[in-house]
Amino acid sequence: MKLYAKLAPWFHLVTPPESYGDEAAYIVRLVEAARIGPAQRLLELGSGGGNMASHLKRRFSCTLTDLSQDMLEVSRALNPACEHIQGDMRSLRLGRLFDVVLAQDAIGYMLTEDDLRAALATAAAHVRPGGMVVLIPDTIAETFAAGTRHGGHDGTDGRRLRYLEWTHDLPPGGSVCDVDYVFLMREPGRPTAVERDRHSFGVFARARWEALIKEAGLRLVKIDVVDPCADQHVVFVALRET
Repeated sequence: MKLYAKLAPWFHLVTPPESYGDEAAYIVRLVEAARIGPAQRLLELGSGGGNMASHLKRRFSCTLTDLSQDMLEVSRALNPACEHIQGDMRSLRLGRLFDVVLAQDAIGYMLTEDDLRAALATAAAHVRPGGMVVLIPDTIAETFAAGTRHGGHDGTDGRRLRYLEWTHDLPPGGSVCDVDYVFLMREPGRPTAVERDRHSFGVFARARWEALIKEAGLRLVKIDVVDPCADQHVVFVALRET
């Protein structure tokens, strides 16, 4: 996917770090309301350009992992004090435990139940007994909606980016949705560049998510904390039994 490779230097003009403040604050409130004891070490699976970590690092010692080395470089520039490790969330094994394991929208790239099962096993393998796993996919089968949206931002270095995002309908009986992007990028003194990119996401029913989370040895919990971004994603919170 070009966004996480060729276009990685433009990532923060697609989705700027400052737009993650409310969601990060919500995650902190979730952790504190769960009363899991000392919670200092956080592992993020699929940390991308480090947008969420740019806020969470104020509260946690963050270890950030991503499949894309290009995206890790973007994140390192934003979060130089955080540990960065390249790895696939389906197979990563660091040999250490964390108080909190977080996987946000990147977990949507798990296209099959086996992919999702593997990612959940990774989360379970890295959370300490009594620790917390927070999963935040953009959508599940019950909330999925096809449609379009657009956005983009101007950089302080004179670069400008705009994009169109087109989420297509799920095929009949299918669980993978395709999303087409068109990016328009301008740099001072250069003509507008256009790039097309296609992403695919796994869309699974809530019951399958819950079953696979339990299969990973995690216990789902409900925590009474108001989510300011409830219309933008789905949240699963689970604890590893002691």
